[in-house]
Amino acid sequence: MKRTHLTLLAAAIGTAFSVAVSASPAMTKASYDEAGRNIEAQYKTAKATCKSLKDNAQDICEAQAKGAQNVAHAELKADYKPSHESRYDARVVKADADYSVAREMCDDKAGNDKDVCMKEAKAARVTAKSNAKVSLKTADARTHAAKDITAVRQDAAQDKRDANYAVAREKCDALSGDPKAACTSEAKTQYGKQ
Repeated sequence: MKRTHLTLLAAAIGTAFSVAVSASPAMTKASYDEAGRNIEAQYKTAKATCKSLKDNAQDICEAQAKGAQNVAHAELKADYKPSHESRYDARVVKADADYSVAREMCDDKAGNDKDVCMKEAKAARVTAKSNAKVSLKTADARTHAAKDITAVRQDAAQDKRDANYAVAREKCDALSGDPKAACTSEAKTQYGKQ
């Protein structure tokens, strides 16, 4: 019964904070500030809800509320100033928030069960942070690769134009007088050599 109540409360807190962060692609400073105020208001409401609980259930609820607040702020920042790094930061904040809640949940256990619970929580945190790092490095690599590929394609296109211009010029050499001048001028125009 206690676990069901906590699960429903956690779902409500998470939903409330996720609604506050839903942002438009081009977020203005005013909408960013408004969303930040909404996050703070929802945190206060969630924390007040936790006061009705007792003992560790209250600690778990408060950890969930604080974690949801931190995640909402990190996601808001990532929406306001999107980058690979801000998405990484948001994922790290989420891992830390999940860890804080899991650690509080482990307090309900004792002995070896508690030790195992803590190790599982730490392992989940390390896994989440490692996955965030892989995503960041992969996104950075793709960005750099895309820039490198673009540069290679531009170089290749220039090389092709130069080679085709050389062919056109050679064909013009077979002519003389005005036809040769017209041919050369047309080749320069066609291959961007003016």
